[in-house]
Amino acid sequence: DARAGRVAVLQGRGGDAVMETPVERLQRGGENGIICGMKTKLMAMTAVATMAAVTLGGALDFAWMKGVTDKDPVSYKVGEKMVFTLTAEDVEGAIPEGEFFLQWQRSGDDGIRENGKVPLDGKPFVYETKIDKPGFVRLQADVVDKDGKQFFRKFTGDATTPEGKKAMNRFENQPRHIFFDGGAGADIETLRTEPEPKDFDTFWAKQFARLDKVPVKADLIEIKGTDKARIYAVRVDCAGLRPVTGYLTVPKAVDEGATFPARLETHGYSGDNCVHRAPSSARDNEVVLNINAHGLKLVEFGATEADTKALRWEIRSHDQIYAFDPKQNADPEVAYFNGMVLRVKRALQYLKTVKGWNGKDLIASGGSQGGLQTIWAAACGEGVTCAESCVTWNCDMYTNGKLRKDASLKLAADGWYIEWVDALGYYDAANFAKRIPASCHTFVTRAGLGDYCCPPTGLAKLWNNIPGNKKIKWVQGSQHGYVPPKDYRGRDTFREVK
Repeated sequence: DARAGRVAVLQGRGGDAVMETPVERLQRGGENGIICGMKTKLMAMTAVATMAAVTLGGALDFAWMKGVTDKDPVSYKVGEKMVFTLTAEDVEGAIPEGEFFLQWQRSGDDGIRENGKVPLDGKPFVYETKIDKPGFVRLQADVVDKDGKQFFRKFTGDATTPEGKKAMNRFENQPRHIFFDGGAGADIETLRTEPEPKDFDTFWAKQFARLDKVPVKADLIEIKGTDKARIYAVRVDCAGLRPVTGYLTVPKAVDEGATFPARLETHGYSGDNCVHRAPSSARDNEVVLNINAHGLKLVEFGATEADTKALRWEIRSHDQIYAFDPKQNADPEVAYFNGMVLRVKRALQYLKTVKGWNGKDLIASGGSQGGLQTIWAAACGEGVTCAESCVTWNCDMYTNGKLRKDASLKLAADGWYIEWVDALGYYDAANFAKRIPASCHTFVTRAGLGDYCCPPTGLAKLWNNIPGNKKIKWVQGSQHGYVPPKDYRGRDTFREVK
């Protein structure tokens, strides 16, 4: 179906984004739980609960909402007027008069909230605002019916043919509702994090000394590979409660003496998933080590369902999902992230010993929690030369976990933040960012202006703290797992310092 094909690039709001670069491929979630799998599941459950909303077919079946600002969205000054223009795109025919409305809300880092509802009549909706302090404004809008119920599109193509069925399957993986979620920032280059722990470097020197006492020793089990690459299940000894575990892929050309860049891939938040399956493919131009966040036991090393169930309980604390318990986090040496940092550093140490590495190109990549681990990797002293961090989680944890969780402040938020305790300053990506050497090129491959799982304010503070040799891509209308159609999004906003 041609109409379904036109919107096939859309993905679910709060769900997964389809990208095919190594780092953005990590965002797709799936069996390894990349990019906030727990959060995605919760949002999906909410969507199911609201499916009682109107599902009329017609002019809006293939529509989506385009949002732009009158200038570069991250170039405004404090107090300067910001002009948003929202337009319903791919509308087919006339929108029935009085049937549909655009319900909108403005929030931001200033605690100011405004909202309203205007008829959806095919004309652009223009909204003007400003912010009187450095930070971001968020504008959200949803198409609703005359009763205020959220509108959901439905597939009206012919699903009786193979092509039509594929089109329907693509449609089913798209957001059913029509929305915009984006924003703009003022004087964002002046944004800074709260003071970091005074003994930040001393603390990490002590933690890394624990790692130095454990030799870099790995166990490998070769499994079915590809025509051009070998695949291994890997277990590497590490300080802390659990080892590094994951899958290593090595191009077969290494057997003839060829060498390649080495890449560490890290996972997004997966909640209680605790599953890491072997890859079905492998690249022939890189040595790749893909590790899970927990050091879980792999099936190749004898893991059973009982092991998986046990780990699901083990990683919880005071009935909180992992890393969210403020009592555990109050002691930085037992915080869940402590072992995760050590596993990232050990994975890099091991990767540098793998036959086939060219000895110079060491890459780290991941999205969301994987993006957080990527920043840790770049800053932990193992010589990472390129860090590709997408929608980086846990930047500016004080603002997110304390201020945004305080409803009286009315800050833009989605509520999914780790409750702040002072010890979390040792794990904040923005604090680690200060330690990234200029020899490492750090690329924040996507910072969504509508992503309030990883708010743009935190991403700006992360960016500001990186000393140099850095690049960031701001994407208007992008949430944590949703990216608007590129052909219509307009020019993404890049910042770069070499």
